[in-house]
Amino acid sequence: MFTLNDLEIPIIAAPMAGGASTPNLAVAVSDAGGLGSLAGGYKTPQVLAEQIIDVRKRTDRAFGVNLFLPQAPLIDRAAVEAYRNLLALENPGASFGEIHESDDDWFAEKVALVIAHHVPVVSFTFGLPSDDAVKRMHAAGSFLIATVTSVSEALQAEDRGVDALCVQGPESGGHRATFTTSGEPGTLALGELLIAIRAVVTLPLVAAGGIHSGGQIASLLAAGAAAVQLGTAFLRTEECGATPAHQDALVDPRFTETVVTRAFSGRPARGLRNAFITAHDARAPHEYPQVHHLTKVVRADAARRGDPDGLALWAGTGFREARSGPAPMVLGTLWNDTQFAVVS
Repeated sequence: MFTLNDLEIPIIAAPMAGGASTPNLAVAVSDAGGLGSLAGGYKTPQVLAEQIIDVRKRTDRAFGVNLFLPQAPLIDRAAVEAYRNLLALENPGASFGEIHESDDDWFAEKVALVIAHHVPVVSFTFGLPSDDAVKRMHAAGSFLIATVTSVSEALQAEDRGVDALCVQGPESGGHRATFTTSGEPGTLALGELLIAIRAVVTLPLVAAGGIHSGGQIASLLAAGAAAVQLGTAFLRTEECGATPAHQDALVDPRFTETVVTRAFSGRPARGLRNAFITAHDARAPHEYPQVHHLTKVVRADAARRGDPDGLALWAGTGFREARSGPAPMVLGTLWNDTQFAVVS
């Protein structure tokens, strides 16, 4: 079974759902000595299977697949309907579809898929798999990583029997991986959160959130992290599938800050403040993934038009440091900077 000690470079390319994490990016990072990732969230099992097979054909290195846990059923239908009506008024002619009571993102089918393909690393977001699922994935040889955002979640994950924890700080881009949708995520900075969790669990820890420099990586490794996970740092790489408008916004002087918003999905997520967030943040219901499915119509249209003000421009706090170029070059530069920081 894979372990984090097997990595030549203890850097994981974060699984970024919605198209940013591609098989090309996963292969490039793994071949360069890190751990590449596929994002299973929002994909059908068939598409995910095709991507796993694609990666397997092109690298013999370990790689990871991330799965979203099923969410609680819809609570406030009226609020979601009101939000849909608002979006419909703003986007005449758009079809927003039905509002579903629940959506499990094909979790059971995807668990069966990673088992059938003996995926080396499987990580989880928005909760924990069942005891039975953990046992079955372990029997297939998978190394399991649970994403946690608090000491309480870390203790639950350790008790569930996973092999490592991805400690996600509030600086991270995209969704905060809290176990519940309604609660507000903690604000303890990544370094402090890492130390707090290190004090109560014995599992290997992966630090994630706003990491963009070798100095940060060196500090986190010294503080007890076995590896670090970076997403925003790879958004402008050649292998990334983020839209050109998203990639360009990271260096566009019009976008000056990141904020945590529920406007796009109903869950707290960090992205560049744009017109959509400014207009809708206060009105978005705390319902995920129902709100996500509503706004994907708006986001798809904005992507077609190349309009960053209608996109979910997910990005961590260090977004201005995201480098362009091949992913192996970005990975190598970060690791060289880390080693220099250790020596200095």
